[in-house]
Amino acid sequence: MTREQAVIPEPATWTGIVGDIVLGLLLGTVGLLYGSLALLAGALYSAYDAAAGVAARLPGPGNIRLRRESSASTGKESPEPLPAIFFSVFLLMGSVQLGIAAITDIAEADTAPPETFVLAAVLLSMALRETLFQVKLRLTRRKADVDLQSLVEKHRQSLFSSVIVLAGIFGAMGGQAWDLPAMAYLEPSAAILVALHVLIQVYRLVKRSVYGSPASQLREEDAASLIETVQRVHGVITVDDLKAQENGHYVTVTARISVNPKITVMEANDIANRAKMLLLNRFSHITDVRIQVAPYEAGYPYKSNTEESDSDLPNLLQ
Repeated sequence: MTREQAVIPEPATWTGIVGDIVLGLLLGTVGLLYGSLALLAGALYSAYDAAAGVAARLPGPGNIRLRRESSASTGKESPEPLPAIFFSVFLLMGSVQLGIAAITDIAEADTAPPETFVLAAVLLSMALRETLFQVKLRLTRRKADVDLQSLVEKHRQSLFSSVIVLAGIFGAMGGQAWDLPAMAYLEPSAAILVALHVLIQVYRLVKRSVYGSPASQLREEDAASLIETVQRVHGVITVDDLKAQENGHYVTVTARISVNPKITVMEANDIANRAKMLLLNRFSHITDVRIQVAPYEAGYPYKSNTEESDSDLPNLLQ
């Protein structure tokens, strides 16, 4: 049984996308005005962060139901390659052009030390990025989102690119102050490193979109609450197995329950349907529930609970 409902992205999602766009515009504008390749590389990575967030939320060629059924059957998030590939083409072209421009500057020794405002722009962008991360972190925790680990990983990758840009610009400015012309090449070198970083992230984005990523298991305490809910259904003797997987913004539940072996198949199906409806009505984030029914087998030494009372077999040795 599947619940058809639209997936509404969390506030943290759009906050991150808008913030990445603003950071990209800030770094790109300053980079173009002052001719800083490192700032342009930082803007390119901010554009990747925004593109990755948008591509993960845009619908693919199929409708929501088809993607959900594919995820539930394969145990992977349904791939949505078209938006990701569309953005990846532009990011790939930007990374290649930026890398070529940086290599050309190094080869032709056409490097100039960055202005002080360029360093100020990098520090401002890092402060804004950290503030944005703290806001998203609070919104995510408030919503009890299970993508907290991916949010932290994304911030770590963004911070890595920002540190490279900062080191390149600060090193180039230090070379001018210390009269070390060779250090001026640190800025285009930083641009090359960030461009390579963007290429790696773009490759991962395309791979994740085409092949899908493993659906994450819910936390143990969340699965325990689902098991407890199913056990409250009249007629359910035991919950032998229950798996709840988070696929994007929805959750699929697969469970196996045991019922009285003496009841009819229709009665067993009725118990399973009541368990499905209870999960769907009680947990709004659950969109798909699949329950398998098996006869309860107590086994030794409690096997007598499932045997006929008028069994012909003797209870004691004669």
